[in-house]
Amino acid sequence: MVLVGDVKDRVAILVDDMADTCGTICHAADKINNAAFEAVVVTNTIPQEDKMKHCSKIQVIDISMILAEAIRRTHNGESVSYLFSHVPL
Repeated sequence: MVLVGDVKDRVAILVDDMADTCGTICHAADKINNAAFEAVVVTNTIPQEDKMKHCSKIQVIDISMILAEAIRRTHNGESVSYLFSHVPL
């Protein structure tokens, strides 16, 4: 794992391409706990409760409504890109 750039006073984004095990995030947990991060924000697309027990800085946001709307729009042949600018987070 490599940190790219200076993240002081910025929002850092950690991408895990295989989120079924959250191996990247679990590997980063010790570094996260010992770092000056305010929070690590993840989505609820997979359960995060076990990870939250090991890292108090993890915050989960619920994206179920946005995901459901994206699925509905895809099913009905509507634009998904509409969600980028019209759905509050």
